[in-house]
Amino acid sequence: MAILSKPNVPQFTVDVYQNEFLPDGGREVNAVVTVTSTGGGTTGGHPLPGPGPGPAGSAAAPAAAVVIMVDCSGSMEYPPTKMRNARDATAVAIDAIRDGVSFAVVAGTHVAREVYPANGGLAVADPGTRAQAKQALRRLSAGGGTAIGTWLRLADKLLSSGDAPIRHGILLTDGRNEHEKPEELQSALDSCAGRFTCDARGVGTDWEVKELTGIASAMLGSVDIVADPAGLAADFQSMMEKTMGKEVADVQLRLWTPLGSEIAFVKQVAPTVEDITARRVEAGPRAGDYPTGSWGDESRDYHVCVRVPSAQIGQEMLAARVSLVLPQPDGTAQVLGQGLVRAVWTDDMAMSTRINAQVAHYTGQAELAQVIQQGLEARKAGDMDGATAKLGRAVQLASASGNEDTAKLLAKVVDVVDAASGTVRLKARVAEADEMTLDTRSTKTVQVKK
Repeated sequence: MAILSKPNVPQFTVDVYQNEFLPDGGREVNAVVTVTSTGGGTTGGHPLPGPGPGPAGSAAAPAAAVVIMVDCSGSMEYPPTKMRNARDATAVAIDAIRDGVSFAVVAGTHVAREVYPANGGLAVADPGTRAQAKQALRRLSAGGGTAIGTWLRLADKLLSSGDAPIRHGILLTDGRNEHEKPEELQSALDSCAGRFTCDARGVGTDWEVKELTGIASAMLGSVDIVADPAGLAADFQSMMEKTMGKEVADVQLRLWTPLGSEIAFVKQVAPTVEDITARRVEAGPRAGDYPTGSWGDESRDYHVCVRVPSAQIGQEMLAARVSLVLPQPDGTAQVLGQGLVRAVWTDDMAMSTRINAQVAHYTGQAELAQVIQQGLEARKAGDMDGATAKLGRAVQLASASGNEDTAKLLAKVVDVVDAASGTVRLKARVAEADEMTLDTRSTKTVQVKK
């Protein structure tokens, strides 16, 4: 365990779960790396106390900044309750902002406009500024198109006007990004990625799942559907409370491999499946950093696959060193925690063929996300046999892994005949909201019991 000396920052532990034994000629080593942060001053996602000593004598909370981006396009007026719910939800989120946190509100249409504080910068949260911001929300009205890239760029500009280490956005939309080209949105994401994290929410059923999941993925944030606008306030409050619970930003997962070895892939596998292999940034000889974003009190699991040179029976080697690091202003990196991935060659068939329980569980969870998405695509394309096969496999995987939430969502799309064998029938009629919810939440996983 590595302990940070700064107050109000979590202590990080890195635990490695693997079967280190390989058969003769074996070259692929799989491990699940569990990263846990505790003791930073928050539990369960509740907001930290305001600046200065808190009720329990806690140290000053870390500096944070947040921008809320609210879709104000014309479609938000249909029905009129949608815009009203969005205003109310944003007001609830503003109330959850901790004293001393910098914040702003952006109205998003085919252009982006700062609604509050409307001075090209950020306001500092206190009872007065929160009241002013909620007053400004009353002037929000629907009209215009949707160009989400412009919203993200304005949020980035506002967040960079301050010096808060923890920078976060919350983005709400009800429609497709129809008023800018896909490459314009991608350019904005490329520009903003790594500069702040962003949670994305789709309200109603007229937005594009892949579009919003792509935004959340690029920005290391969460994504979800709020099918009924009446549920926005509770969702916004929960999101903001989790944001206020973040205590350290820009944490990197650093993987070092010896000569002749290489990283095959790195995936976050809990609480959601997210392939971060392509996000590697070189960090010295044979080492690479993978972004993990901001942390509060929480635990996440990563599946690391390493290809090693083949070796003789009885030999062993260090396949990879896993470190959690925090970049420092002087260009160095503080090591927060560390673990080792090993490889040992054996002629004992029972040892080399045993699949580690954690690795097996998350391999199944990654397949679960994939077959749900493939099944829904097949259903949309009219391939009912393919959809039945894929969604049947999804039911089987969800049942075997104990992923009850996903199992319940699948049951709204298929009639389950036998979960254990994956025997299902497609429902003749499926509510669009149910299908979109299953698609949006397909990457959510259930954490394996260690």
